[in-house]
Amino acid sequence: MTYRIDVSEAVAKALDEGRPIVALESTIISHGLPRPRNLEAAREFEQILLDKGVTPATIAILDGVPQVGLDADGVRRIAEEDMAKASVRDIPILAAKGASGATTVAATAHIASLAGVRVFATGGLGGVHRGASETFDESADITTLSVTPITVVSAGVKSVLDIAATLERLETLSIPVVGYRTNTFPSFWLTESTHSLDWRVESAEEIAQIMRARDLLANDQGLVVANPLPREQQWDPAEHDTVLANAFAAAEKEGVRGKEVTPFLLSYIVDASGGRSLEVNLDLARNNVRVAADIATAWSKLGA
Repeated sequence: MTYRIDVSEAVAKALDEGRPIVALESTIISHGLPRPRNLEAAREFEQILLDKGVTPATIAILDGVPQVGLDADGVRRIAEEDMAKASVRDIPILAAKGASGATTVAATAHIASLAGVRVFATGGLGGVHRGASETFDESADITTLSVTPITVVSAGVKSVLDIAATLERLETLSIPVVGYRTNTFPSFWLTESTHSLDWRVESAEEIAQIMRARDLLANDQGLVVANPLPREQQWDPAEHDTVLANAFAAAEKEGVRGKEVTPFLLSYIVDASGGRSLEVNLDLARNNVRVAADIATAWSKLGA
């Protein structure tokens, strides 16, 4: 038996011709947004790239086959079908069973890298969860990026996570983090956290040069581009802090533990914010897609 990765004709042609490509994850569509808003968002993210002359490579596993670049029906399926949330560990299981799954940041990065796609846009990176010293709850996004040479544009990590611990783990695993026109690590819904960054970059071209240097030096780690949401688009910090505190209190009262904590918190936050957090989520995802498009374009111009 042979397992394969299906690369769409558009993505394969762009790879052959050295044209810019940006990978997009499918979990944000299948699990992160309500229907039918999620299908609209998936199409919008791809259109943003197309309008900038960049080939979109939305990634998912359909009927056991990893897909790099979905057609219209594939995009519809990840938006409308109930399917598993697939990390790297789930890929061979889904392949063997012929099942479908929406790919997390980790799985998207892994599959994109195998196909030769070097730039990836997401909303927020997974990280170390609060209380991880007892639960050992840490996203596979981090460990996957420690062995996957892909550039990921994200608005930091969600503020429900332990940002300080996440940055420490990224450092321990030698995963570089650069702030895109910022000295401060963003906090997903908020433009800033309280954590400063060692490195700042001002342009997509500068990021492409870092990518080339990484290749020449045979570094296998990914590159995290921390891209803050413009201040005028961020969630009101006071409302954010109040809703977040109430969400943690509700989780504690309900006795929510382990891997159920984050989905509980995010669902609570969307409801308690009257959908405001969801709108900010969409704004930051669009912002990341645009920056990723610029990076992919700069990368393709290097001819690397």
